[in-house]
Amino acid sequence: MAKANLLNMAGQPAGEIELKAEVFEVEPNLGLMHQVVIAEEANYRQGTHQTKTKGEVRGGGAKPFRQKGTGRARQGANNNPHQYHGGVVFGPHPRSYEQKTPVKMRRGALRSALSARFAEGDIIFIDQIKMDDISTKSFAAFLKAVGADTKALVVIEGVDDIVWKSARNIDKLEVRIAPCVSTRDILNVKKVVMAGAAVAKLEEVLAK
Repeated sequence: MAKANLLNMAGQPAGEIELKAEVFEVEPNLGLMHQVVIAEEANYRQGTHQTKTKGEVRGGGAKPFRQKGTGRARQGANNNPHQYHGGVVFGPHPRSYEQKTPVKMRRGALRSALSARFAEGDIIFIDQIKMDDISTKSFAAFLKAVGADTKALVVIEGVDDIVWKSARNIDKLEVRIAPCVSTRDILNVKKVVMAGAAVAKLEEVLAK
């Protein structure tokens, strides 16, 4: 079982926190993390792109101009792909990019990501992340005090509108609720700030 320093929201020491080795001290599986992140990125895609084929473009019923005598190449319709505003050949159409990954793979990748970031010293543990009033300025001061005033991820233990509304206008900051954290969330930031109760929730799920 590993141990890490625990800070309060003022950036001052607040003791230590014990971390389960099976979550924060596993050998990172780079291939697994890559596969899961690719799937997560694909699942973000809406797939609503659309182009019209020759049959869907309006027009094409009447011959654009007579067959002979104009000096132009003969044309039978104005919706052919080579015509201006004509149809598109092999263009994109609505589709799903969803990639399904098993639960064991997602959890294994998340354990690898947490272990890698913890080994690099990029996870900051906070005893409790609570605010009395909505204040973006106060939340930004908290991040600066703990050394996370950069592209960061804050993981809290439950729904907290005050924290969320205080953090939503801070640039390059994401807030997640444990255990609803993805491998992409962990790897896509420079610092991860986690509340002690959020760590317990993650360990409860990932230590199985």
